[in-house]
Amino acid sequence: MSSPSGQKPALKTAGSGQSRFQVTEVTELGAVTSGERTSGGTDGTTGTTGSKGSAGGEESKGRFSVVKFLDSGGIGTDASDVAQNGDTVRSTGSHRSSASGHTNISDTHSNTYYMRTFGHNTIDAVPNIDFYRQTEAPLGDKLIRPTLSELHDELDKEPLDEDGFPIGEESTLAEEAAAKEGTKEQAKGGTIKFGWVKGVLIRCMLNIWGVMLFIRMSWIVGQAGIGLTCVIILMATVVTTITGLSTSAIATNGFVRGGGAYYLISRSLGPEFGGSIGLIFAFANAVAVAMYVVGFAETVVEMLNDVDALMTDELNDVRIVGTLTVILLLGISVAGMEWEAKAQIVLLVILLAAIFNYFIGTVITMESKEPKGFFGYKAAIMMENMGPDFRDGETFFSMFAIFFPAATGILAGANISGDLTDPQSAIPKGTLLAILITGITYVAVTVSTGSCILRDATGDHNDTSSVSDLNCTDAACTLGYDFSICKEGGCKFGLMNDFQVMSLVSGFGPLITAGIFSATLSSALASLVSAPKVFQALCKDNIYPGLHVFAKGYGKNNEPLRGYVLTFCIGLAFILIAELNVIAPIISNFFLASYALINFSVFHASLANSPGWRPSFKYFNKWVSLAGAVLCCAVMFVVNWWAALMTNIIVLALYVYVSYKKPDVNWGSSTQALIYNHALTHCLLLTGVEDHVKNFRPQCLVMTGYPNARPALLHLVNAFTKNVGLMVCGHVRTVSRRPNFKEMSLDHARYQRWLLKNRIKAFYTPVFAEDLRHGAQYLLQATGLGRLKPNTLVMGFKNNWSDGEMKDIKCSEICLIAPSPDELLSSHEKKDAGMKDVVVSVNMLGKDSEDSNSFPPSLITSAQNSPLILRETKRSAKPLSLTDQRLLEASQQFKKKQCKGTVDVWWLFDDGGLALLIPYLLTEKKKWKDCKIRLFIGGKINRIDHDRRAMAALLSKFRIDFSAIYVLGDINTKPKKHNVLSFEEMIEPYKLKEDDMEQEAAERLKAEEPWRISDNELELYRAKTNRQIRLNELLKEHSNSAKLIVMSMPLARKGTVSSALYMCWLETLSKDLPPILLVRGNHQSVLTFYS
Repeated sequence: MSSPSGQKPALKTAGSGQSRFQVTEVTELGAVTSGERTSGGTDGTTGTTGSKGSAGGEESKGRFSVVKFLDSGGIGTDASDVAQNGDTVRSTGSHRSSASGHTNISDTHSNTYYMRTFGHNTIDAVPNIDFYRQTEAPLGDKLIRPTLSELHDELDKEPLDEDGFPIGEESTLAEEAAAKEGTKEQAKGGTIKFGWVKGVLIRCMLNIWGVMLFIRMSWIVGQAGIGLTCVIILMATVVTTITGLSTSAIATNGFVRGGGAYYLISRSLGPEFGGSIGLIFAFANAVAVAMYVVGFAETVVEMLNDVDALMTDELNDVRIVGTLTVILLLGISVAGMEWEAKAQIVLLVILLAAIFNYFIGTVITMESKEPKGFFGYKAAIMMENMGPDFRDGETFFSMFAIFFPAATGILAGANISGDLTDPQSAIPKGTLLAILITGITYVAVTVSTGSCILRDATGDHNDTSSVSDLNCTDAACTLGYDFSICKEGGCKFGLMNDFQVMSLVSGFGPLITAGIFSATLSSALASLVSAPKVFQALCKDNIYPGLHVFAKGYGKNNEPLRGYVLTFCIGLAFILIAELNVIAPIISNFFLASYALINFSVFHASLANSPGWRPSFKYFNKWVSLAGAVLCCAVMFVVNWWAALMTNIIVLALYVYVSYKKPDVNWGSSTQALIYNHALTHCLLLTGVEDHVKNFRPQCLVMTGYPNARPALLHLVNAFTKNVGLMVCGHVRTVSRRPNFKEMSLDHARYQRWLLKNRIKAFYTPVFAEDLRHGAQYLLQATGLGRLKPNTLVMGFKNNWSDGEMKDIKCSEICLIAPSPDELLSSHEKKDAGMKDVVVSVNMLGKDSEDSNSFPPSLITSAQNSPLILRETKRSAKPLSLTDQRLLEASQQFKKKQCKGTVDVWWLFDDGGLALLIPYLLTEKKKWKDCKIRLFIGGKINRIDHDRRAMAALLSKFRIDFSAIYVLGDINTKPKKHNVLSFEEMIEPYKLKEDDMEQEAAERLKAEEPWRISDNELELYRAKTNRQIRLNELLKEHSNSAKLIVMSMPLARKGTVSSALYMCWLETLSKDLPPILLVRGNHQSVLTFYS
């Protein structure tokens, strides 16, 4: 429904003033005359000229302003914030992108962004990429879509603070820091980013083409022959190709930031693997700088030695040249990534020139080179060099171990992922193409050297032979030379003896030396850049808190200058050692461990089958990735078994450390997805398994309220359910107004974290209900999953129940001590066959029940106000009273280790064995192992010995240890008179006293207040009342010093025993005693002596 030009319909009338949302529609540009052209207002709004002022005044009252995208043809020079393609509009402090022709609502305070496309005013947003960005959002602003509450106009009722946020709702520190950082970066200007050629392809090629190409390749061909050398190259290429495919899959499964291998592994497998591999990967790159620099320095020192120009001795010259070189490389790196990239291009040109120089030299034959073994391409030489000729104890695997480091370096591009324009496209293309090009180059060099050069040559022109010699069997002989003397050793030329044979073959020898320099320096430079970048990403995630100082970046490219200095120091230290033969295998193994984990990450993510695993690179297979991971591990041990062992130990140690520290990060790793898969699978499998008495476990629904509100109850139940059964902390939240589910959701997350932090294996489940009874019903029916459902209800005993109102006794206390699930469930709902029931009565203040009334009455039904015992203050402003001090100590009594004592089990009624199973489970735990079980049972005076032996035999069959069995023959003895009088005084306020009123009035009062105790009821249950009084006397006599009493809970006949009388029974039974656990099973066996 369109409005006339000049009118501005809004969600609320302008006069309301209370609306959080005020959306103004801007007239289509095409309908505006030339005199009414739109222009950008200073407040970031766009409107018609005639009403700009009023629009600004009206919109200033609301939180939202409207921006109308303009057609590109109608944009004037004043609209400086609008791009010429009609694609971008800048609002106050932010810019947004969209197709033209939409109305946009821009929240200038919280960067919230809405669009109107449906022809009417709405704040409901249409899909937009900016809604899906993370907080730090390096490619754009993070926008927040309107919540359902906002759409339902809920937030109209919430006052806003001066920053435009609802009161109590502030941006997080991370968001503020990200916003500040983004502002700084915009102020500094654009950062320098690289494409796939300069950023990935060139770096990977330079790293893979190492010194091995020029000084070891020919020797490997001599040892292993052309055939096996090609097999070695193929094996190494298979490993690196699989790893390249896996890297491509991870890199294309979402936006990739800086950190290279660390980022890929940590975001896939989680901080434990990522943190461990990230540290050793960064260290390996730092030490690799020293390796390459020393390789360069040794070549320079050899040249100096050839012309007798050594400064001191060879070792110190290596140190001097290496130190100067690494300082020069540090200067190039610190100068910025742009200078480093230019240096890499220069080095690549030199390296390519050296390679072409070699191949050109192979077709230029010179007679002067023949005595040294070079004859050009000859079929005889090729056939002779096709097979292996291992010498000096070398084997195929030793050759593979020597060559494989030359194939590493495939992560050089991924390591600077944060400096790539489009990492998702650049990493796959650059890495895989680099592997292909370098692999072909290595094969070409292998075939050419094996076809041109003999294995052994003397270098003497006089070692010639006649072609007609009948004894001529080798290629040298057919070519007119006799190098048979080399079989005795001592020859200095040929593939087996001259490491610099490629210089001999090349068209211009010094260019090969330049190629060696280029290979070493480019690899050193790549490692010098990679190590700080990876280390910076690791430090930013704060996996290792002490290293956070290295997370700071400088300049427009966020260069890790501190990381450069640290890498320089590590590299310099190893350069000064100048003995890298021991550390070199460990570095290769560090790289291989990274490759193995990258491959395993892809397998793991594919196996977890998470909906979030959607890589755009499709040319991978989870089983191929797993094979790649296994191959990498195998190659680690082939290269050097002790280095592989050390690498695994270091990774495992770091993994254990990070797992123990549990960094507060959540990256949605495949580990989480796989845990979910396993949990779901096993829950479904468990549903198909029938219950068996041998496998019975107490799965407790504990009515704790907030988990930290009743620590004694929580720790006691946790003591016998930890690693044994399920524990759910139920919380019934009674509300009189509309329930706040958002608040409950936040509480759920908060208190679940609290349970995890305190290492209590339990779940927190809150529920809204009108009262405790209904809440307990909801929890019993809905809590759990499949077989993982509570079968035991645990409730705390409210010590000061008598202080409450009469109606509280009626509606709350009867629920509190509900003796069976039948009482909690409706009359037509059948009880589960496996349901047990436990009611806990903990008199935490020991013998002085007068002091046990410190808990406020509201804590039973709602724990909105935490009790005193939960205040986590280390120092109190004023000293606690004696009562509060004792209450505080009592609340922690089950958390600490129990000293020697007893757990007294008063197994008066056979409820299926639950009263015996719980004490057994309790005493099996470390904190209770010093406590022995004593059993008390009822019996007759003349059968005490017989009953004791029978019970001992039963316990023996149950395989439950006990320290003593007591048979009580005087349970039915009349209690002492003063105790009976105390009971009479207790029930006096709750009596109906029907004798003092007419029968009709008495019946009416009983109907209104069913908790009252009638004289008839009191007389009917006189014997049972006396038994509770007598049991309390016996408990004081026998169990006054017990650490815990477990006792069969008395049953109240449903519908005949009033709640007040039952509460008085429990109060009398547990008065002036140590902590007591009242237990009543559902009379189905939970113990068995059958196997």
